[in-house]
Amino acid sequence: MAENQSANLVKSARTTFRILELLKEKKEPTVTELTAEFDLSKSSIHNYLTTLERDGYVVKEGNAYRLGLKMLDLGGYAQHGQRIYDVAKDEVTALAEETGELANLLVEEHGKGIYLHRAHGEDAVKTDSYIGQEVYLHNTGLGNAILAHLPRDRVHEVLDEHGMPATTGSTITDRDELFDHLDEVRENGYALDDEARVKGLRCVAVPIINNDDEVEGAISVSGPTSRFQGDRFRERLPEKLQSVANVIELNITYT
Repeated sequence: MAENQSANLVKSARTTFRILELLKEKKEPTVTELTAEFDLSKSSIHNYLTTLERDGYVVKEGNAYRLGLKMLDLGGYAQHGQRIYDVAKDEVTALAEETGELANLLVEEHGKGIYLHRAHGEDAVKTDSYIGQEVYLHNTGLGNAILAHLPRDRVHEVLDEHGMPATTGSTITDRDELFDHLDEVRENGYALDDEARVKGLRCVAVPIINNDDEVEGAISVSGPTSRFQGDRFRERLPEKLQSVANVIELNITYT
């Protein structure tokens, strides 16, 4: 295949995925609204949408478009294909029930954190996060728990690619400060997120380390600052999470 043809195929694929991303970001946009985001004609964007609609990945409602539920098939397959999901999901759900808070399982992929499982306890707060959502690693307790156990060169690669944007006034945006914090996380065995990503929300997170001393993901419990204080925030929840993580790590080793 000629080099320019190959380049065109890659560009077409990237355009397709960008359209899908925009359908997630925007609320049921029209062809005209989507065309404004690309250096392509309205008819070209319409052709992309028609193809995606025909294959079930997009639904047209009036003049607007939205993601089709067929996307759940791909997401669900990817989720269940992760060994750590099968091993950890029941433990994370039990953690939420016992603490009454929001419990999470996060893995790293392409330098971002991906929520693989979430469970809501009786008093769990509502947040903007959802299964499959991508988040930065530098501004979450879960992400810090993972970064602390990655090789230093890999952490630099992640920060070079994705940056360190601030989402609250408590977000660490200085690289040296972050590395000092990661050293502390590694030494303690857990990460504390004190409103680093969401104002008013605190989080305790611990890594999941396999038998080869590689980090496979992290689990956490999140809640409002009003309930995450004192010994509960800095001692009891870290100890509980470390206990749950130990069970998950053993199950990963012997499954």
